[in-house]
Amino acid sequence: MVMSGGIEVATYDVAGTPGPGRTVVTFLHGYPSSSLDVLPVTDLLPEDVAVLAVDFPGFGASDKPLGHEWSIAACADAVEAAWRDRGVVDAVLVAHDYGVSPAQELLARDCEGGGIVGIGGVVWHNGGIYADLHRPTVGQQLLLDPDHGAEVAAGLTPELFRSGVEVTWGRRVPLDEFAVEQMWASMAEGGGVFRAHELLHYVAERREFAERWAGAMESHSSPSWFVWGDLDPVSGAHMIERVQTNMQAAVVRRLADVGHWPTLEAPEECSRAVLEALSR
Repeated sequence: MVMSGGIEVATYDVAGTPGPGRTVVTFLHGYPSSSLDVLPVTDLLPEDVAVLAVDFPGFGASDKPLGHEWSIAACADAVEAAWRDRGVVDAVLVAHDYGVSPAQELLARDCEGGGIVGIGGVVWHNGGIYADLHRPTVGQQLLLDPDHGAEVAAGLTPELFRSGVEVTWGRRVPLDEFAVEQMWASMAEGGGVFRAHELLHYVAERREFAERWAGAMESHSSPSWFVWGDLDPVSGAHMIERVQTNMQAAVVRRLADVGHWPTLEAPEECSRAVLEALSR
């Protein structure tokens, strides 16, 4: 655990040991999940690869206080606190879904001279990197309702949660029931289900910071890998097509039979991109 912005944030040395002289793979998870999503990928990495993961404030085993004002900036602060705690100097980011926004914020800080580590590469997985192309699910739209979102969150059940994940899953592998159960448990811990509507704050923030974040992603000096599920209804083929237009130097691997969860649906492709990023 580290403290960041008055919040106790859960951090994990998932693999290897971060320390001076090592490039640390740093996993930034999605909504409504947690750091658990990276485990199928780390299982395929060599033992000497150091992987650090952070449960963002409000997620997983991190604090979820009532009435807290959540923000992407606070998520980036939490990552930096974990880096400081472990003496990280160089990192490769792996960002999925919600986590793409803290990744873009960290790149923006670096572009503006405020970065605290050298970012040697970013591996991106399905997320709203371009705010105008993001398509919230029906469940997220209900949670975003300013008048009824809290009621919708209070009425969430494991069955409703599972159905929400299922509509974003691809065809390559069957829905991972155990992974979905872990997602629910990580969200439910500490009353997080009742924050589900509040934690969609990123939708508005992405619109507010769209130009800064997309600009940092496109202009940062580090190389990018996009391992992307085309079947994702939220941020799938329609999102990655703009990447192919705007970031022609990036490595783009479109997975035609994968949905929103590449680390769970196609960990082999994800681990390969991580190793390539480390080798660069």
